[in-house]
Amino acid sequence: MSVKLTTRQVGDVTVIDAVGRITLGDGASTFRDTIRGLVGGGQKKLLLNLAEVSYIDSSGIGEMVSGFTTVTNQGGVVKLLSLNKRVKDLLQITKLYTVFEVFDDEAQAVRSFA
Repeated sequence: MSVKLTTRQVGDVTVIDAVGRITLGDGASTFRDTIRGLVGGGQKKLLLNLAEVSYIDSSGIGEMVSGFTTVTNQGGVVKLLSLNKRVKDLLQITKLYTVFEVFDDEAQAVRSFA
């Protein structure tokens, strides 16, 4: 199963709830298209909820970095929410834990955009 993304607004922050696997093919392209669509639509504050993501491969990591770069270049911010152990370990191994601001609590993450 590839990733399924749904978006919702919490104040001026767009929360992207991801469910499934962010992998080469449909998962990564869905992720890329969603991020670009939101930024193109003027959304600058993105919170990526990864609580239900079971697996991310190197292509998925690449898309996360690409999405981060796209949003940052447009003057926006991307933060991560609710990483499971596997995803957290992956971000630490790839040193991306230092790039992304990571939160465990959604309310605290939303407040951090202010």
